[in-house]
Amino acid sequence: MTNGSFILKIKKVFGAHEWADKTANCINGCKHDCRYCYSKEMAIRFKRKTPDTWKIEEVRNNQTEKNFSKKSGSFMFPSSHDIHPDHLKENIRFLRKLLSSGNHILIVTKPHLVCIKAICENFERKKNQILFRFTIGSADDAVLKFWEPGAPEYNERLESLKYAFTQGFETSISCEPMLDNHIENVINDTRDYVTDAIWIGKANFLLRRLKMNGYTDEESIKHAEQLIKWQSDIRIIKLYTAYKNDKKIKWKESIKKVVGIDLLTQRGLDI
Repeated sequence: MTNGSFILKIKKVFGAHEWADKTANCINGCKHDCRYCYSKEMAIRFKRKTPDTWKIEEVRNNQTEKNFSKKSGSFMFPSSHDIHPDHLKENIRFLRKLLSSGNHILIVTKPHLVCIKAICENFERKKNQILFRFTIGSADDAVLKFWEPGAPEYNERLESLKYAFTQGFETSISCEPMLDNHIENVINDTRDYVTDAIWIGKANFLLRRLKMNGYTDEESIKHAEQLIKWQSDIRIIKLYTAYKNDKKIKWKESIKKVVGIDLLTQRGLDI
């Protein structure tokens, strides 16, 4: 309170809530075991998992069996794990619960083709409630394998995008985090199969997350320092300048702050 008046601090929106009002998950842990993972960091910080047990997925039966009412806005699913073939059945059961009430779902995944085919087949009649967002941070398999050791290779992700597109589903791409300095390769390969947008974002709090997630070895730190250099303000401004007029490109909070775009104050606008 200043001079008898209240100062209202407006909370800025970032992370998953740039894209969706709400998040939904049905598994603890993730087999993809990405080095930079925020959810892994949180699980370790609050002693729900360790660096070694994070990749052991545990189905949350209380979530897969619950019923959901219709909510305004949209759900992002999943936000703290991924959709892996080993638990595809449980993920589909959970999705069915969400969709049957009329909810709109943003499905965010590093896609396994078998999973995307199954989701498209099971929910063909619900496609107007689904927007896929496939995470692809590099077109280089060596880069993907280093940062996302349990996740699919580039061609499988690209084929998953093409499949969902040809089946008539709404599609988008998340290049957050960008994992090298050649994100234009991903943009060029995917744009013709994207109905919505290609999102670009930096790797956030990279060194801190690597340390918490158990990656303190020399190789990990070297790769992280290189990635941080690639995502310097000068390089980000150059990237933004190259694509700022491209209607298919959208920018995550980490880039908006660098180039001077106002941050959102309302959840789930996906803009």
